[in-house]
Amino acid sequence: MPPFPVPEPTMHPNSQRPVWKTFLMFLGPMMLANILQSLSGTLNTMYLGKMIGVGALAAASAFFPVMLFIISFVMGLGSGASVLIGQAWGAKQPERVQAVAGTTLSVGLIAGLVIAVFGGIFTRSLLQGLSTPPDILDDATAYARIVLISMPGFFVFLLITSVMRGVGDMITPLKAMLVSTSVGMLVTPALIRGWWGLPQMGVRSAACAMAVSFIVALIWLGVHLHRKGSPLAPSRGLLEHMKIEKKILLAVLRIGVPTALQMVIMSLAEVALLSLVNGFGSDATAAYGTSNQVLGYVQFPAMSIAIAASILGAQTIGAGHPEKLGAITRAGIYINFAVTGSLLLLCYLFSRQVVGLFTTNPEVIETTQRMLHIVLWSILVFGCSAVVSGVMRASGAVMVPVILSISAILLVEVPVAFVASRHIGLDGVWIAYPACFIAMLIFQTTYYRLFWRKQAIRKLI
Repeated sequence: MPPFPVPEPTMHPNSQRPVWKTFLMFLGPMMLANILQSLSGTLNTMYLGKMIGVGALAAASAFFPVMLFIISFVMGLGSGASVLIGQAWGAKQPERVQAVAGTTLSVGLIAGLVIAVFGGIFTRSLLQGLSTPPDILDDATAYARIVLISMPGFFVFLLITSVMRGVGDMITPLKAMLVSTSVGMLVTPALIRGWWGLPQMGVRSAACAMAVSFIVALIWLGVHLHRKGSPLAPSRGLLEHMKIEKKILLAVLRIGVPTALQMVIMSLAEVALLSLVNGFGSDATAAYGTSNQVLGYVQFPAMSIAIAASILGAQTIGAGHPEKLGAITRAGIYINFAVTGSLLLLCYLFSRQVVGLFTTNPEVIETTQRMLHIVLWSILVFGCSAVVSGVMRASGAVMVPVILSISAILLVEVPVAFVASRHIGLDGVWIAYPACFIAMLIFQTTYYRLFWRKQAIRKLI
C-alpha cells in the first residue's frame, strides 16, 4: 500500500496527454471544492441576512478581514508544503512526502492553538480597533470569538487537504468539503430558529455551524483515510511523523512565509479599506460583506487555476522536465479566460438577482450591485497574475513575485482607495481593486518574461 493515494496515470505531468487536459483533471475537483467552500460561507451569510437582518449580516462581515489575516499563516504553510510534496511526488519519493506532511501539520496545529487562546481573549479589542460600528460590535464580537476558538481544527483541515492536493488527490478534499458544507447548511438555520430544542443563538449560529461542520468533516476524513490505508489517518504511524524536521521546515517556510506575508499585507489592506467602508455606515459594511461573498465565487476559481498550475509545475520539476513549465503557464491563462470569464459574464447579467439572495434591503442591494459592476471584470486580470506567480512558486521563486504583489497593494490599492474615496465617495474604494490587479499583472509578467525564465530550475529538497 503506497503512503498516499496514487494519482491516475493521466494526471501525471509525464503523461502523453495534452497539458490542458492534464490541467483540467487537476482543476475540476479543486474548483468544485473551492466553490463548496465559498458556498458554505455564502449560505451562512444568506441565513443571517434573510433570517435575522442586515445587522447580523454586517456583524459577520466586520470580521472578514480579520479571518483572512488569521488564516494567512496556515495558507502559506499549505502553499509551501504543496510545492515540496509535489516535487517529491514527481520524483517518486513518497517517504519525503510523508515527512513534509508531518512537519507541516505539527506547525499548523501549534499555530492554531495559539490563535485560539490569544484571539479568543482579545476579540473585542481587535474589532474595536477596526472601527466596527457600535450598533453591531456586540454581535460581531460574539461571532468572531467562536470562529477564533475553532481555528485549530480549521487549520488542520486546510493543511491535510493541501497535502492531498500536492500528490494529485483532488477527490478526497472535494468529498470532505461536501461533508462540511452539508453540515453547515443544516446547523446554521437550526441554531437560528432553535429547531429540535436547540438554543436560538442569533448571529453566533453561523460561527457555531462553521466549527461543527469542520469537526464533522475532520472525523469523516479520518475514517475515510483509515479505510484507504493512508498514513494521514489517526494512527500510531501518523503520530511518529508528527514532528518538526528543521530542514523541511526551513524549506516550507522559504515558500510559505513570503506567501503568508503577501496574504497578511492583503488582509491589512482589506482592514484599511474596511475602515473606509465602515465610515459610510453599517449598510455599506453589509454591502462590503455581500460583495465579498459574490466575488469569492469568481475569485476562487481563478485561485484554483493558479494552485493547479503550481502543483503541476512542482510535479513537473520533480520529474525532471522544467521545459514544460511554459506550456503549463499558457494553459492556465487560457483556462482562466474561459472559466473565470464565463463566471464574470453570468455575474454581470444576473447581478441584482444574485445580490438579492443575501438581503432584501434596497439600499444594500444597490450599493452591492454597484461595487460588483466596478470590480468584477478585474478578477480576470487577477487570475492571469495568479497563474504566472503560481508557476514561479513551483520552482521556489517566491520572494520577488511576493514583493511585486505587495508593491501593487501598498503603492496602488491603498493609496487609490484613500484618495478616490475622499473625492468620489464609496465608489472610490471599489475602484482601488481593479487598479491593484492591473498593476500586479504588469509587475508579475515583466519579472516572469525578463528574469525568471532565464534562471536554472532546480529541486528544493
